[in-house]
Amino acid sequence: MTSPRLTPPRPTLVADTAIALIAERGLRGLTHRAVDEEAGLPAGSTSNLARTRAALLELALTRIVERETEDYPVLTEGSPAAAMPAPEVAAPAPAAARELLVQVGADLLHQALTSGRRLTLARLELALEATRRPELRAVYDRLGGRFADIAATLLARCGSADPTADARRLIRWCDGVLFNATAGSGHWHIPSPEELRDEVACYLAALLDWE
Repeated sequence: MTSPRLTPPRPTLVADTAIALIAERGLRGLTHRAVDEEAGLPAGSTSNLARTRAALLELALTRIVERETEDYPVLTEGSPAAAMPAPEVAAPAPAAARELLVQVGADLLHQALTSGRRLTLARLELALEATRRPELRAVYDRLGGRFADIAATLLARCGSADPTADARRLIRWCDGVLFNATAGSGHWHIPSPEELRDEVACYLAALLDWE
């Protein structure tokens, strides 16, 4: 007997529908009414949850981050301290930490370019919109800052002499890879997991002066 399909909570349904609309139609195609219609909700449901367009955009952006990081608990804690091992657990040696960072970095990029491609497209749209909406810029920067803090912690484990600066450089490189393979000149080619792993390893080796 097939189990009944569970309907997600309304905030989640609205946010996921908004993301899908942004990815498919761009921000011009995102309206409260369009979300109601696409999600099969009564008219006015989205407005009751997110009364303004700014609130709807924030809801979508926050949900994108949740979905992008849900398979990686270390990225969802919101604090670099949370990424550190408990006192009774020894931190991995730099070589092991480097190997882990290479693998996780390649996995995240491949996920963002394949199963998470619509999330990536929607996030790029919202990033551009944030340049014109200070309130969205604040949300985008706050969420991005959490990634930067955790990246700095992980890079410190790998032996970085300046983890904060290296985290900024790593995030810039990753953003470039994602843009190139979704909306840029390389949109026709999705790198394989092996290709991404080699590229991440090469970049980190150059960044951290690994031998």
